[in-house]
Amino acid sequence: MLPWLPERPVSFPPVSQALRDPDGLLAAGGALTPQWLLTAYQHGIFPWYSDDQPILWWSPDPRMALFPDSLRISRSLAKRVRNGDFRVTFNRAFAETVDACAAPRPGQPSTWITREMRHAYIDLHRLGYARSVEVWLGERLVGGLYGVALGRIFFGESMFSQATDASKVALVHLVRAMQRGNGWMIDCQMHTRHLASLGARDIARAEFIGYLEECLANPLSTGGDHPLPDWPMPEADSCAETTSAFT
Repeated sequence: MLPWLPERPVSFPPVSQALRDPDGLLAAGGALTPQWLLTAYQHGIFPWYSDDQPILWWSPDPRMALFPDSLRISRSLAKRVRNGDFRVTFNRAFAETVDACAAPRPGQPSTWITREMRHAYIDLHRLGYARSVEVWLGERLVGGLYGVALGRIFFGESMFSQATDASKVALVHLVRAMQRGNGWMIDCQMHTRHLASLGARDIARAEFIGYLEECLANPLSTGGDHPLPDWPMPEADSCAETTSAFT
């Protein structure tokens, strides 16, 4: 049976108990408070569910991850990064980025980014953990991504694009920021061909947990301390960059 988590205490079963089918489903219940979410990420767990479901917690095996030095930039993307008309900012429009990621997509009439999830990540953003990268065309937000930054890891949640390559440009800027600040890994959660084409790869869950142990302070503790990012992500009031800045 799938374990049901009460709202207190904040505690997860070992990820080794996650189901194989569906891959990685670990538990249901709990809450979406900052304490629950940050503890989940430190354990290699993330929430993913629909409006008609309880909160579901996942830890798939294998896990998809992108290491900054492995980012694969095609010639067309490199050209767009060099010559595009995009403007890129960090943490300037977090809520708007989440809303754009939550918008229905072709063939997907519903979204897993529920109202409850939206509020939860906005709370994490206010606390300094949830971060966004925004891509603008003029004054219009046309692409971006958001996720949670802990220690040297960025746990990616979602990305969107309303202009060609806009989400990829956001990813390039995130990777460059991590490279400048010695960020180690982007957690991509589950395998997609799109992310694989950009250099992400599947790693065993045990290997992923090993990275957490190395990159985060007391990652397997359920105590109240959670490591803020230790690679510098530009702040909103000083981060405006144009893609032409890259060669």
